Amino acid sequence: MDDQTVLKKTPLHALHLSLGAKMVPFAGYDMPVQYPAGVLKEHLYTRTDAGLFDVSHMGQVVVKARSGTYADAAMALESLVPVDILGLKEGRQRYGFFTDEHGCILDDLMITNRGDHLFVVVNAACKDTDVAHMKAHFSDCDVTLLEDRALLALQGPRAEAVLAELWPDVVDMKFMDVCDASLHDAACIVSRSGYSGEDGFEISVPAENAEQIARALLEDLHCMPIGLGARDSLRLEAGLCLYGNDIDTTTSPIEASLEWAIQKARRPGGERAGGFPGARRILDELTNGTSRRRVGLKPQGKAPVRSHARLFADSEGKTELGEVTSGTFGPSVEGPVAMGYVPAQYAEPGTQIFAEIRGKYLPMTVARLPFITPTYKR
Repeated sequence: MDDQTVLKKTPLHALHLSLGAKMVPFAGYDMPVQYPAGVLKEHLYTRTDAGLFDVSHMGQVVVKARSGTYADAAMALESLVPVDILGLKEGRQRYGFFTDEHGCILDDLMITNRGDHLFVVVNAACKDTDVAHMKAHFSDCDVTLLEDRALLALQGPRAEAVLAELWPDVVDMKFMDVCDASLHDAACIVSRSGYSGEDGFEISVPAENAEQIARALLEDLHCMPIGLGARDSLRLEAGLCLYGNDIDTTTSPIEASLEWAIQKARRPGGERAGGFPGARRILDELTNGTSRRRVGLKPQGKAPVRSHARLFADSEGKTELGEVTSGTFGPSVEGPVAMGYVPAQYAEPGTQIFAEIRGKYLPMTVARLPFITPTYKR
């Protein structure tokens, strides 16, 4: 069967085709990997101006307690994530992850306090299993996957100015704020967040208004459409994980260097410590450390080192350490960048290790993440 006949389409599919996008299958959807400008120019443009991404394949989920109180929805979600949801203020968003009974990551997600309910954005490939996971564990909450909305990401130093043309109040938002906004009379939800390391926004819009709003944003001379190719290189330069590559059901949050996302209330000694799947392992690793860590990697030379390249302690390939989980050329840093897992004793920045590339052992240096300086508006 032709893949094209079974792939889902986002509400912006016709727009992508009209803009000359090269389309590829991604997470069950026909998605734009690049436009005529190409990945390199799209990447650099997002770092200097503003790039518009279609991320409508992501899952947008409402979790609402039948009691109507936020606290009940927050406590339900806290039973599945090691994150402080109860303490999240209304109109604020937080990063988190579902964990399994082994203390590994089922998916990562963004969680917003919307007053009387939670608004949760999950990864496209995991959205059906994530919804089923929540429904199976929440006896007193309704879990609804919103099928009638699109999701746009507007990223880059000019993103605020571009969005302000449609909605002037955006200038008052800080990083991780979430607000209701009327764009072209459509009821939208705007968060000041994203996946590029730049200031920017994610905009949930009614599907029927998605193309109109996207075209209005693209009318700005400082905004251009960006595909999945540049999205990947941008997030890798920013040191951000991709589920299925850098984190999955074989990695714990502490191994993945994501302990910053576990707030004090859920840690050992906190008022709501534990109480989530895999808590024993995760709390132990928070206290005692873990045997391996996700690190940044800078290969020598200009050639990128791709995912699954094996990592070694020596240039003869005698002592294997782990593997690269993401790797590409970083246009902003003008060189290759990668991430991977190494034993904790090799995780110190500046440590030299080697990647096996076609039978040769290429020197790499363990590097601090991120590779670029984020420009979030705090």
